[in-house]
Amino acid sequence: MGYNQENYKRVREEYRTKYLRAYEEANRRMTEVHARSPEIAAIDRELRMTGAEIALAVIGTGEGYLERLAAIEAKNASLQEKRGALLAALGYPADYTLPPYECAKCKDSGFIDTKMCDCMRRALVMAAYETSGLGALMRTQSFDSFDLSFYSAENGDRSRMQYNLDYLRAYADGFDMQADSLVLCGATGLGKTHLSTSVARRVIERGFDVYYTTAIGMVSDFEHARFGNGTERPAAETTRYVDCDLLILDDLGTEVSNQFTNACIYTVLNDRINLRRPTIINTNLTGKEMQAKYADRIASRIMGEFKPLLFVGTDVRRRKLAQK
Repeated sequence: MGYNQENYKRVREEYRTKYLRAYEEANRRMTEVHARSPEIAAIDRELRMTGAEIALAVIGTGEGYLERLAAIEAKNASLQEKRGALLAALGYPADYTLPPYECAKCKDSGFIDTKMCDCMRRALVMAAYETSGLGALMRTQSFDSFDLSFYSAENGDRSRMQYNLDYLRAYADGFDMQADSLVLCGATGLGKTHLSTSVARRVIERGFDVYYTTAIGMVSDFEHARFGNGTERPAAETTRYVDCDLLILDDLGTEVSNQFTNACIYTVLNDRINLRRPTIINTNLTGKEMQAKYADRIASRIMGEFKPLLFVGTDVRRRKLAQK
C-alpha cells in the first residue's frame, strides 16, 4: 500500500505551510496584545523566565528541589491566571495568542508522535479523489447508491447483480497488492462504471493509489508522449498507468484498434501483471469479440489473468433517464 507520492509531497508541504502560518498568526496577535497592554507584555517576559526555572528544577537534584519546583509552578499558574483576566478585560479569549491550529490534535504537523493524524489521512484521501480521474462520479456513485431494483428478479438478473455487488464490496474492503485483476463484462448501462467507481472510492479511502481512466484516454496520453502535438506532456501521465496500486480501465474496446494502440494496451497490462499490480477492466465486448478485436497476446492476458464478472439486465442508465 502507498499513497501517491506526488499527492503525499503536496499534502506534506501544505501542512508545513499551515504550521508556519499558525505560528506567524500567533506572533502577530502577541504583538497586537502587547501593544494594547504593557502589563501583559511584562507578564509574558516573567513567564519566559519561570519556564526556564521550571526546566532547571525538573533536571535538578538535591535537597528541596521538589519544593522549589512546586513554588515555581505555583508562580507560573498565578501569572497565567492574571494574564487570562487581563486578556478577558480587553475582550480577548484566553487562547488568543496561541497558534490557531486547524487541528489541535497534531498541531498541524500531520503526525501525533510517529503516527499519521486522522486529519492528514483525510487530506490525502481528498487529494487522491482529485487525482484519481473520477471527478464528479466519486460524489454520487457508491456501493450504497447501487440500486438493484432496476434488475429483474424473475430471470435471475438481480441475483447475478447482487453477487457482483457483494463480491466487489468485499474486494474493495479487503484490497491489497495481492488482489485479483478483474474484467467486468456486459452491455452498456448495466452498472460497470458505477461499481468500479465504488471500488475506487473505497480503495482510495483505505490509503491506496488508484487511477481511473478510459481506454481512449490512456491511448491518447501515450500518443501525446510518443508523437506530441506541439505541447509537452509529463512522463508521469504515462508511467502512472503502471505505477498506481490499482488501475481501472473503463470502456476497453471503444478505442480505435491499430498496431500502436494495441501495443500501448499490451504494455500496460503486461507490465502490471508482471509487477503484480491489480487492474480492473470494464468492457462491452464478449470473449469472442475481444479475441476478434485484439491480438492473441492481449486477449490471452485478459482471459487468462483476469477474473470475469458478468453484468446482466437491460440498460439501467436509459431506464433511469426515462423515469426522470
